[in-house]
Amino acid sequence: MLDTASLNALLAQPQKIVITTHHKPDGDAMGSSLGLYNYLIQQGHHTRVITPTDYPDFLSWMPGNGEVIIYTTHTQEAAKLIADATLIFCLDFNALNRINEMGELVRASGAYKIMIDHHLEPEDFDDYRHWDINACASAQLVYDFIVNVLNNKKLVNKDVATCLYTGIMTDSASFRLPNTTSAVHRVIADLIDAGAINWRIHELVYNSATENRLRFLGHCLTNCLEILPEFNTAIITVSKHDMEKYAVNTGDTEGIVNYPLSISNIHLAAFIVERNDKVKLSLRSKGDFPANEICKLYFSGGGHRNAAGGESTASLQEVVNKFKLILPGYKKLLIQ
Repeated sequence: MLDTASLNALLAQPQKIVITTHHKPDGDAMGSSLGLYNYLIQQGHHTRVITPTDYPDFLSWMPGNGEVIIYTTHTQEAAKLIADATLIFCLDFNALNRINEMGELVRASGAYKIMIDHHLEPEDFDDYRHWDINACASAQLVYDFIVNVLNNKKLVNKDVATCLYTGIMTDSASFRLPNTTSAVHRVIADLIDAGAINWRIHELVYNSATENRLRFLGHCLTNCLEILPEFNTAIITVSKHDMEKYAVNTGDTEGIVNYPLSISNIHLAAFIVERNDKVKLSLRSKGDFPANEICKLYFSGGGHRNAAGGESTASLQEVVNKFKLILPGYKKLLIQ
């Protein structure tokens, strides 16, 4: 294991560094990864970000994006970088199965592994851990790591700030979730002072949809939304046929699960989508309802109390039926 002094000593010399994050990276995954990347290159480290899969186009504008390697399209190059690395930063995930086939490459690497994350129940694969389940985003923890662990706030420049702002903004649902504390707002103020242009970042992430994506959203809300008033729950169910009809790309389903929560008295929302090899679930909840418990117990997943995900190899209808059968056990929490 590394202590903070040893890690600082390592980072005082040029290192071969790989930064990676979970498959199908979201705004926090890419924001924290590229934020850390833009910090490390200022110190002369040979640094690359490797993602296990592709990610949404609306995140491709961030500084440093051109240097990202997607493992599924550049497998040999990525594998060599992992094998040669002296440090591997694992951001926004806490178990190696979250990076698919890359997980075993990272496990086998002789590099020190540094985890920066805010998810429950981390796997014990890391040599250094900067972890807090109360953080609203991994990007918040990357900021804290740079400023308070490495004592290098002066290197939080415009590029670093822009990426970290994006991560915090997206994972906090634009600063609306309960864990958006006053401390988070103070971090955001620091990032704006460092050069992050808040309104521009919002435009690039949220106001850059394709026509197909907007029509797909309309289809989901008009034809796929089911309300279960007896459980204050809403379900959006999307078939593979729907995905093909609207030519859904990576990122096009992002955030759709949040729309039903805008309905009065809806406390739990589920987005259940049929993919090529399995059915994926995204759950969002209000208040103290444990969305992560449902995903962990019944759908091989997990996450945060108000935002969680899972999956199943059963059919789409079987998954929907199973989800509905679970709800009576949570009725007291849902109708309070």
